[in-house]
Amino acid sequence: MQLKYIMELIQADVVAHKCGIEYDVQTAFGSDLMSDVLAYVEEDTLLITGLTNQQVIRTAEMLDLKAILFVRGKVPCSDVIRLAEEKQIVLMTTKHTLFSVSGILYQNGLCGIKL
Repeated sequence: MQLKYIMELIQADVVAHKCGIEYDVQTAFGSDLMSDVLAYVEEDTLLITGLTNQQVIRTAEMLDLKAILFVRGKVPCSDVIRLAEEKQIVLMTTKHTLFSVSGILYQNGLCGIKL
């Protein structure tokens, strides 16, 4: 599913690496525990989280993730945005909760990861 389409579905705004909204993701994973992200997530996954710190960007970088979606209206600070730009990671934000976003995306064809 293309990030541009995801943005439309969940009324998201892009706060970093706007030119990457053409990227496609195959799955999504929602978590605030970066240890779970490291344990289960693979490439081409959209990370959905409420955490807005640099650790989230570093985790995405390690897994070669192309996009992070922040929920509950959270917006990362300028240092986090700058790091995402440097690493070419799309950052989006939405007012929806993690649960709601997951349901909307699943209903529209984006599946979760397989364990």
